Amino acid sequence: MEKMFTIDKPLELECKKTLYPPIYIAYETYGKLNTNKTNAILVCHALTGSACAYSDNTDKKGFWDTLIGPNKALDTNKYFIICSNVLGSCYGSSGPSSTNPKTNKPYALDFPFVTIKDMVEAQKLLIEHLGIEKLLCAIGGSMGGMQVLQWARNYPYMVKSVVAIATTYRHNAVQIAFNEVARQAVINDPEWNNGNYYSKSLPKYGLAVARMVGHITYLSKDSMQKKFGRNLVSDKVEFNFSVNFQVESYLRYKGEQFTQRFDANSFLYLTKAIDYFDLQQGYPTLEDAISCAKDVKFLIVSFSSDWLYPKEQSKRLVNALESIGANVSYRNINYEYGHDSFLLESAEQNFIIGNFLRFV
Repeated sequence: MEKMFTIDKPLELECKKTLYPPIYIAYETYGKLNTNKTNAILVCHALTGSACAYSDNTDKKGFWDTLIGPNKALDTNKYFIICSNVLGSCYGSSGPSSTNPKTNKPYALDFPFVTIKDMVEAQKLLIEHLGIEKLLCAIGGSMGGMQVLQWARNYPYMVKSVVAIATTYRHNAVQIAFNEVARQAVINDPEWNNGNYYSKSLPKYGLAVARMVGHITYLSKDSMQKKFGRNLVSDKVEFNFSVNFQVESYLRYKGEQFTQRFDANSFLYLTKAIDYFDLQQGYPTLEDAISCAKDVKFLIVSFSSDWLYPKEQSKRLVNALESIGANVSYRNINYEYGHDSFLLESAEQNFIIGNFLRFV
């Protein structure tokens, strides 16, 4: 069941602006916190995720039902699992679609820019609110992986271990470029109206195209070829710009589906946040930046078919952690579904993560 944590003090953001209360953080918990409060695991969601990480016998599907639950890696009989919706999102936490207390209207673009560091700061306040001094583990994939790495850099004394999956310590030019194309699709939708579309027509066409672009990067060449190939939606070629190929139909469906559940402004803010993310920021080397986390135990996981966040980026992080003397394990999993593998693959992730947690 979703709960709400209210931050009742101003939050100073990395962009040098202040977010004023009330600031809301939606979260869910699964399992029970033990007497000593030493079995808490923070799950950090990806770009368009929510606080619903586990279905927990409800009619909602959790984004990580593959890993969370009795006898799974994140065993709800052993651990107290916490998942919060990030600042800037549209699933309960304060974001551009939230009501600005100064105007009683949606913030829209008056919402200040938030970063991964800001998201983690809000999570820290939630963890303290729950009376937890130190997390057993912080775990996340993709943007969630960025958050747990930020936890290790900013609050190493509050995390015993970190599991970062299918992620990177900073974006390269190509990763930023894909996000910018997606953002421009939204911004150039005539209904976007400089972000002021609430209670009006939504910029659904631009947001749908943005999701289509993103979804291509979440899959792999082999999985797309295997699933769609050059298969047509009908038994003959129709020489027009309607849907001819099955892959076209799939992408349009995914795009349309996305517009029904996500806010366009939140998409802009969150993609910018992951582009701004740089674990090395302010330091000459990555090793210098993470030297404070040498006592945190790390598990880094990548996937062989993930070309959005390829294994080379994970290996760079692993090498840096090894060079500072941190306890780090690395696994590259062979799985064909590209970046989305971290949400789909269950057998090997459950085995690797479960074993890792047993020895934390």
